[in-house]
Amino acid sequence: MFNIDRFNASAAMPRVLTIVLILLAPVVVFAAMVGADRAFGAPGRRISYVQRIELPAPGGQVGLPPVLGPPDASRPLVVIDAGHGGYDPGAGQGPVKEKTLTLALALALRDELLRQGGVRVALTRSDDRYLFLTERYDIARRLNADLFLSIHADSADNGASGASIYTLSERGSSDTAAKMAERENRADSINGVELGDQSDTVNAILVDLSQRETQAGSDEFARLLLREAKGAMVFKPNPLQSAAFIVLKSPDVPSVLFETGYISNEADTARLLSAEGRQGFARASAQAIRAYFARRANPAPTN
Repeated sequence: MFNIDRFNASAAMPRVLTIVLILLAPVVVFAAMVGADRAFGAPGRRISYVQRIELPAPGGQVGLPPVLGPPDASRPLVVIDAGHGGYDPGAGQGPVKEKTLTLALALALRDELLRQGGVRVALTRSDDRYLFLTERYDIARRLNADLFLSIHADSADNGASGASIYTLSERGSSDTAAKMAERENRADSINGVELGDQSDTVNAILVDLSQRETQAGSDEFARLLLREAKGAMVFKPNPLQSAAFIVLKSPDVPSVLFETGYISNEADTARLLSAEGRQGFARASAQAIRAYFARRANPAPTN
C-alpha cells in the first residue's frame, strides 16, 4: 500500500538539505579563503584578526619619576611632559610620530636645564610609555612642582605651520574648580591648606582662589615662553591661546601646553627633528623657565 506520509517525508528531506547547504555555503567559502591565505599567502601579508593592547592596571597611582638636578629641595622644580606615548602615537601619518618628537624635545630641554644648573627637573615619561592625562599633571602635584610644561606637536590638513602656546581657558578653570572641590580627597591639600578640615563651601572657595593664582602664573610663564622662543622658533599668528586641556587642569601648579609646530608640515617637522632646532627650543624654553622662577623669587613691588 502506498504510504503518503512516508512519501512526503522523503520528498521533504532534499529540500531541507538544500536549505542547510545554502545557509552553510558562505561560512565554508570564508573558512576556505582564510585557510588559503594563511597557507599560501606571502610572508608579512597575513592579517592580524585580533589586536591586543596592554592598558595600565586600574586603580593605584603611577610611580613618581626621579627628580634630577641640585639636591637642595628648596630649588624650584619643573615637570616636563612629553605628550602621548606607548600605544598612543599622537599626530603624524608618516614615519615620524608626535610621541617620538615630543620625547626628543623633552629630553633636550631636560639636558639644557641640568647643564645650566639651579633648577630641578623631572619628566613624566623618559621612554615610550602611556600615561593617562590626569596622571601627567598628578605627577607634578605629587612632586610639589613649581611649574608644569607639556610638549606637543599639532596637525592639520590645510598646510598650517608654526608654534603656539596654550594655557587653561577661564571656562575650563571655573569648571575645574567646581569639580575638583567635589571630588578632592579630604586628605589632600591645596597650596598647603588641608581640605579635610574645611566645609564643602570653604573647599570650593579655596580651590577657586588657588586656581586663579595658578592661572596668573600660567599666563605669566606663557608670555615669557613666547618672548624667549620668538627668535629661535617660528610661531603662528596669535600664538597665545587658551583651551580646556585636561593636562592643564592642576589647581595648584602653573601649567602651559607648548604646541611646538605642525607635525603635518614638512618644514616644521624637519626643523624640530634637527639638532639645531631641538637646541633652539631647549635654550629658549630653559631661559623662559629660569626667568619665570627668578620673577617668582623676586616679585616686582606693587604700588
